[in-house]
Amino acid sequence: MNLPNKLTLSRLVLTGVFVAVFYLPWENAVSVAMIIFGIASATDYFDGQIARARGIVTNFGKLFDPLADKILIAAAFIMLSADKTIPEELRMPAWITIIILAREFFVTGIRLVAAGQGAVLSAEKLGKHKMLWQILTVLYFMMRQASTEPLFGFTRPAFIANPDTERLVSYVIVYFTTLLTLVSGFSYFWKNRRLFDDA
Repeated sequence: MNLPNKLTLSRLVLTGVFVAVFYLPWENAVSVAMIIFGIASATDYFDGQIARARGIVTNFGKLFDPLADKILIAAAFIMLSADKTIPEELRMPAWITIIILAREFFVTGIRLVAAGQGAVLSAEKLGKHKMLWQILTVLYFMMRQASTEPLFGFTRPAFIANPDTERLVSYVIVYFTTLLTLVSGFSYFWKNRRLFDDA
């Protein structure tokens, strides 16, 4: 179990901590959960960088690194969409969560087909860009909510100073992330379409 793989596993553990803290009956729950999410997201960058720099890319890492990403992102989007305690204007649109989960199930299905043929598919570059924008989207929506809490209350003026601008920023982030999610999913399928030659 090398360092990159330990970081990957730590992301799974931090996802559980992130979810638990998010639902704590505490005035700074979302703020602290957002910090934990940020730390968990950072491990995605460092595990890959270390693995490539040290030449220790493993099949375990190829499989569990994107899986840990999916679990972290899915947990965040589901919580931000489904938690009825979040004011509706701060809630993640349910449709983007559905699209993101559908894409991740689709890509996981491709990986399962590959595994059945004795191959292990790693994440592609476009998928990493997609992951980055999904992380930024989650952080943005969490910051909007955290701005109503004491810890990050100092950021509240940025969200209420110009509601129209803030709404526009939200739309741009959501639509761009959704588009990148769809494009990366199609690209992943197209590059691995040989797996379905027997269809």
